[in-house]
Amino acid sequence: MGSGIAQVAAQNGHYVVLVEINEAQLKTAHQKLNQTLDKLVEKGKMTFEDKADLIGRIQFSNTTNDFSDCQLVIEAIVEDINVKKQVFKNLESIVSNTTILASNTSSLSIASIGAALNNPSRIVGIHFFNPAPLMPLVEIIPALQTSKQTVEWAKNLIDGWKKVTVLTKDTPGFIVNRIARPFYGEALRIYEEGLADFATIDWAMTHFGGFKMGPFTLMDYIGNDVNYAVTESVFAAFYYDPRYKPSLTQKRHSEAGFFGKKSGRGYYNYTEGSTLPEPKQDEILGKYICERILVMLMNEAADALFLNIASKTDIDLAMTKGVNYPKGLLQWAEEFGVENLLQKLNELFEEYGEDRYRPSPILKRMVKNNQKTF
Repeated sequence: MGSGIAQVAAQNGHYVVLVEINEAQLKTAHQKLNQTLDKLVEKGKMTFEDKADLIGRIQFSNTTNDFSDCQLVIEAIVEDINVKKQVFKNLESIVSNTTILASNTSSLSIASIGAALNNPSRIVGIHFFNPAPLMPLVEIIPALQTSKQTVEWAKNLIDGWKKVTVLTKDTPGFIVNRIARPFYGEALRIYEEGLADFATIDWAMTHFGGFKMGPFTLMDYIGNDVNYAVTESVFAAFYYDPRYKPSLTQKRHSEAGFFGKKSGRGYYNYTEGSTLPEPKQDEILGKYICERILVMLMNEAADALFLNIASKTDIDLAMTKGVNYPKGLLQWAEEFGVENLLQKLNELFEEYGEDRYRPSPILKRMVKNNQKTF
């Protein structure tokens, strides 16, 4: 992730210091970046001279002391709040008083990271999506301590890199990793109920929902260890709200080392000679699966709007540009019909009696006031 962000910055004319403390990993980052750029040259998307210029703007280093002249430092290390705090505390002793310090965290508290600084007004979340050079979305997350000038500077810089920026409150998962939880969680729940296997659930979401990947294929692509860790983090950060409850199925896959493509096995087997299972293409079942997951996603998006996590425009932009959803979930909810959405959620809530299916208050208010759009 760090080398991808470095590539984006260098492509936009900046001189970049890429730091990896581990010498072997630094060498690997250098090699992988070279390979990525070589592919762009082969495809005619970059000249050899452009590649040489870009690499020439990146200094590969194994010491954070080389950040001393940087205007911006973006941290992209392990998702451990205590490790991050220590790193930022160290960074503040190295950089100038005007340097912006940013975290690429996908779900951790920016305010908590900033608390480790003497001058927390310079902290901001700048969350890229993987792979950073290809994915257009970047979430900009001001902490409680972040100055207005820091937010504006960061947003203007990333906008200048031709990225799509969205502003979000400093809440667990921000926009995308919060709203996307039911895509995985409800799919896992449907599997655990024995309603359908992995392949059938994936087929339902791609065939009827128009998603590029089904939830199990996507979790295998992301890595079950990574996806489960984010789920646990969001669940704990929301004081164990049942809406974000992790799945034992995913926990067991993670514990077994079935991480997905990177380990050769996840929900599917990717070893040489293996074939992916065929889905049960039952139209009634498929539509039920797709609708059930969709109403949970739309409810989550509506609740994010209700709680002022982000604007309607930014919520829909985040889901289309950050995780390639076919359309924005709030737009989708309007097309589905807010009254219909509330009814479906109430039916699930009545059937299961679980708080995970509770409708957002905004939906109840809209139906009561005969309001069709958010």
